[in-house]
Amino acid sequence: MRKITRRDAFKLGAGAAALAASSGLAKPGQAQSLSFTPEKGAKLRVLRWKRFVQGDEDLWMANTRKFTEQTGVEVVTEHESWEDVRPKAAVAANIGSGPDIIVGWYDDPHQYPDKLVDLTDLAEYLGDKYGGWYPVAREYGTRQGRWISLPLGAAGNCIVYRKSWMNEAGFDSFPKDTDGLLRLCQELKKNGHPPGFALGNAVGDGNVWTHWLLWSFGGKMVDSSNQVVINSPETINALEYARELYDTFIPGTVSWLDAHNNKAFLSGQIGLTANGISVYYAAKTQGSAFVDDIHHANMPVGPVGKPTELNLFTQAMLFSHSKHPNAAKEFLRFM
Repeated sequence: MRKITRRDAFKLGAGAAALAASSGLAKPGQAQSLSFTPEKGAKLRVLRWKRFVQGDEDLWMANTRKFTEQTGVEVVTEHESWEDVRPKAAVAANIGSGPDIIVGWYDDPHQYPDKLVDLTDLAEYLGDKYGGWYPVAREYGTRQGRWISLPLGAAGNCIVYRKSWMNEAGFDSFPKDTDGLLRLCQELKKNGHPPGFALGNAVGDGNVWTHWLLWSFGGKMVDSSNQVVINSPETINALEYARELYDTFIPGTVSWLDAHNNKAFLSGQIGLTANGISVYYAAKTQGSAFVDDIHHANMPVGPVGKPTELNLFTQAMLFSHSKHPNAAKEFLRFM
């Protein structure tokens, strides 16, 4: 499988890059063809999060237009901020009205599984055709043996940093462990280039780094039996580390949403954060003078001794209030 670089990702757009990367994961299976006949006069509403990388939205909308051309089914796509998708999905589930399909986050479908259309036939068909599902897809996408949502992908998240400022702080390469990360952040703050991680209602960046930190110290929210076990020595150790790390942050991160750390990094207020490709993408498209100084690193390994990264997981939910479930399934299959 060819390695997809950050520059490839910029050229292709996030969605196309993900497809290019995944194309070498498994050979197509021998699945029989499957399609759904849209209801007569079907129209669909699709609610999706707003893009951070323009190529992602361009590809989605281009494919949506192709679907309409081939089927005659009109699709109205609504784009909401990342933080607004979850409450709108919850409202749609509770009142039984709203978009037919909502592209949401993580384990959202498990909050209202009885409000969603069973997608087992579609998900198993796609799995058989394209070489199976990763375990994380089944974990998030299924409940009690049935698929309640359709996993679409995961956006990689890394540490994003200014290499020259890291070197000025006395580091030749990016630290591989949490102790090294803390020392680097302390030195960056001393030099006037503090880090800043989102600590507000940031669906992507906030969830990614805080889950990574908890897990890196061996903490967990629930065990394999779904029992709450967050009150543990490992969690306390993670919180103690978080307090030390927070002391190095630029002020204001407790209110940051997903866009705030991007803006702070691109304006030179911070020298390190946790983010996806969007910071580099914005710097490249805006012609930033320091675009070549932007580097990426995997999240450091904590005391648990192994990588514990969480990436932004997104999946589509088809709500049972939809009047055109066959058209919606065919849309998802097509996309």
